[in-house]
Amino acid sequence: MTSATKLHPGKRAVLCGVSYKKRKYELKGTVNDVKHMKELLIHTFGFLEENIRVLTEEEKNEHQRPTRKNIMDAFQWLIRDCRSEDSVVFFFSGHGLRHPESDGDELDGFNESICPVDFTTEGVILDNEINSTIVRPLPKGVTLHALVDSCHSGTVLDLSYVYNITTGQWVDNGPPSGAYKGTSGGLAICLSACADEDLAADTSALYGKMMSGAMTSSFIQAIRKKPKITYKELLAAMQNVIDEANQSNCLNTPILSRLFRAKMLQVISFPS
Repeated sequence: MTSATKLHPGKRAVLCGVSYKKRKYELKGTVNDVKHMKELLIHTFGFLEENIRVLTEEEKNEHQRPTRKNIMDAFQWLIRDCRSEDSVVFFFSGHGLRHPESDGDELDGFNESICPVDFTTEGVILDNEINSTIVRPLPKGVTLHALVDSCHSGTVLDLSYVYNITTGQWVDNGPPSGAYKGTSGGLAICLSACADEDLAADTSALYGKMMSGAMTSSFIQAIRKKPKITYKELLAAMQNVIDEANQSNCLNTPILSRLFRAKMLQVISFPS
């Protein structure tokens, strides 16, 4: 990854944080995640503020609430009229789910999804939809970076290959059905909070006393320490953040102990 020293109109981002307020599964750190990511994109990578679309439950504009419709509309905006050398970012902090599938597109037999604020009435956004909306149309010369801080997010963009930091190996994630899941010539890269079968979590252990997503916090800290960083270095730096928190006994809740019991299950995916 590289940082920018000047503002760049060819950079565009959608930052989505879903809190699910007043529900038993409410999250406390997602809005903080969006705020921190926005600051990073502007001050480290030269994004223009007007080219960043924020969707959280704190936004006054109804079109900026993280509903299913608004997220899908933001996907369309993100890649509309992209040209070579443009860079686009999709960031999501919220809940993710798994769903049995029967069309032969998933090696493990499950679709992954992200949960909009209205997912109980309007439905989730499946990995198939994310792929067809922001991955498949990606033109030559355009790079998409997706960061998904949610449970079951390992292959949530349905990209063709995954790299697991715990094994140091690339795995073919191509669908058994043979369906094409790549781009239209562009490059898609996804950093996910955990493997498809695992859980992510909010924590106050990694960003002072402020609640935030564990993956988001480790990513931001790693980038701030070294803005010009390779992907391999980034994954190692994120792991170091987690290891330091482990050594200081900060990660002592049952969920976090399970999530970080060994190496962080960080997945990076590329198209074919």
